[in-house]
Amino acid sequence: MIYMDYNATTPVHPDVLEALLPYYRQAFGNPSSIHWAGRMVKGALEEAREKVAALVGCDPVEVVFTSCGSEADNMAVKGVAAALRGKGNHIVTTAVEHPAVTNACLYLESNGFEITRLRVDRRGALNLDELEAAINEKTILVSTMFANNETGVIFPVTEIAEIAARRGVYFHCDAVQAVGKVPVDCRGMGIRLLALSGHKLGAPKGIGALIVRKGVKLHPLLHGGSQERNRRAGTENVAGIVALGKACEMAGAEMAAEAARLKSLRDRLESGILALFPDAQLNGHPENRLPTTANISFPGLEADSLLLNLDLAGIAASSGSACSSGTLKSSPVLAAMGVEPPLARGSVRFSLGRENSESDVDFVLDVLPGIIERLRGQQ
Repeated sequence: MIYMDYNATTPVHPDVLEALLPYYRQAFGNPSSIHWAGRMVKGALEEAREKVAALVGCDPVEVVFTSCGSEADNMAVKGVAAALRGKGNHIVTTAVEHPAVTNACLYLESNGFEITRLRVDRRGALNLDELEAAINEKTILVSTMFANNETGVIFPVTEIAEIAARRGVYFHCDAVQAVGKVPVDCRGMGIRLLALSGHKLGAPKGIGALIVRKGVKLHPLLHGGSQERNRRAGTENVAGIVALGKACEMAGAEMAAEAARLKSLRDRLESGILALFPDAQLNGHPENRLPTTANISFPGLEADSLLLNLDLAGIAASSGSACSSGTLKSSPVLAAMGVEPPLARGSVRFSLGRENSESDVDFVLDVLPGIIERLRGQQ
């Protein structure tokens, strides 16, 4: 069984699992309790906060734990909209965002906000002149991803942050796909709000974080207790938080070497596919993208059929965002890039991770020709 869908989720790393298990057993207390059971876990929670902050370049007090990346994105977009509604009602984003941002903006649009959605070019790149031109006196937020979940294309977040700061506008960055794979530095890059998710870097599902830099005005989504410094009510998921901290600590130590290894595997896979199928097409920039991600279109094929046959061979891949799977629509990301619908419908995303090896890549390259020959013979 070969897993090449790490952009959808990652297996929990064994060391992360060992770190979290005590918080389902003896260290079970509520971190808001003042007695020994609460104190036992409160320190671990704050230590994890420090580890997350160290990986993404912010102060620990700026880390707000959430249930996932989608909650973090919603908290940023809707929270800023609520806090700054008196200043303006305009948000600038892009046409290739994750559904967490796209649908949050649709919600705000139905409630009187104006949304500008910037398109990208054929390689998935953003035009920074168009970005700056889109900002006006009513703009309160620029929201773009760090790296695209479908193509892996990396946006110039430092330059985006500089434009937003120059115009007096907050910059929110959905870095769910980037954190743990490439360097992310909120201070150095000027990012004011940043979303991340644990299950994308070896922690379990159900834990994420929003970095809220000091001075950012933000209304909470959840109301209740005073947890997370009154920014996110609800008893903290201590085991998940400890796991996220451990995963961030490991990512910081291993990221450079692992990125180089995975880029080599990805390039081996891509070059092999393009050699076998000269009509196949890479979607996204050939270099400026995550080292883990390859999105390739196979002309004349439907991705669902190809993925089903890969699955029967024991290979897990995808056709795009896991949050949009099950829909019959072509990828809005590829559509925004100008990929023709027949090509977009035949696109497959291979995303690699810690457990992949050269033998995995070679197995895919060995079975893929037979699968595609069989599918094309059925047309």
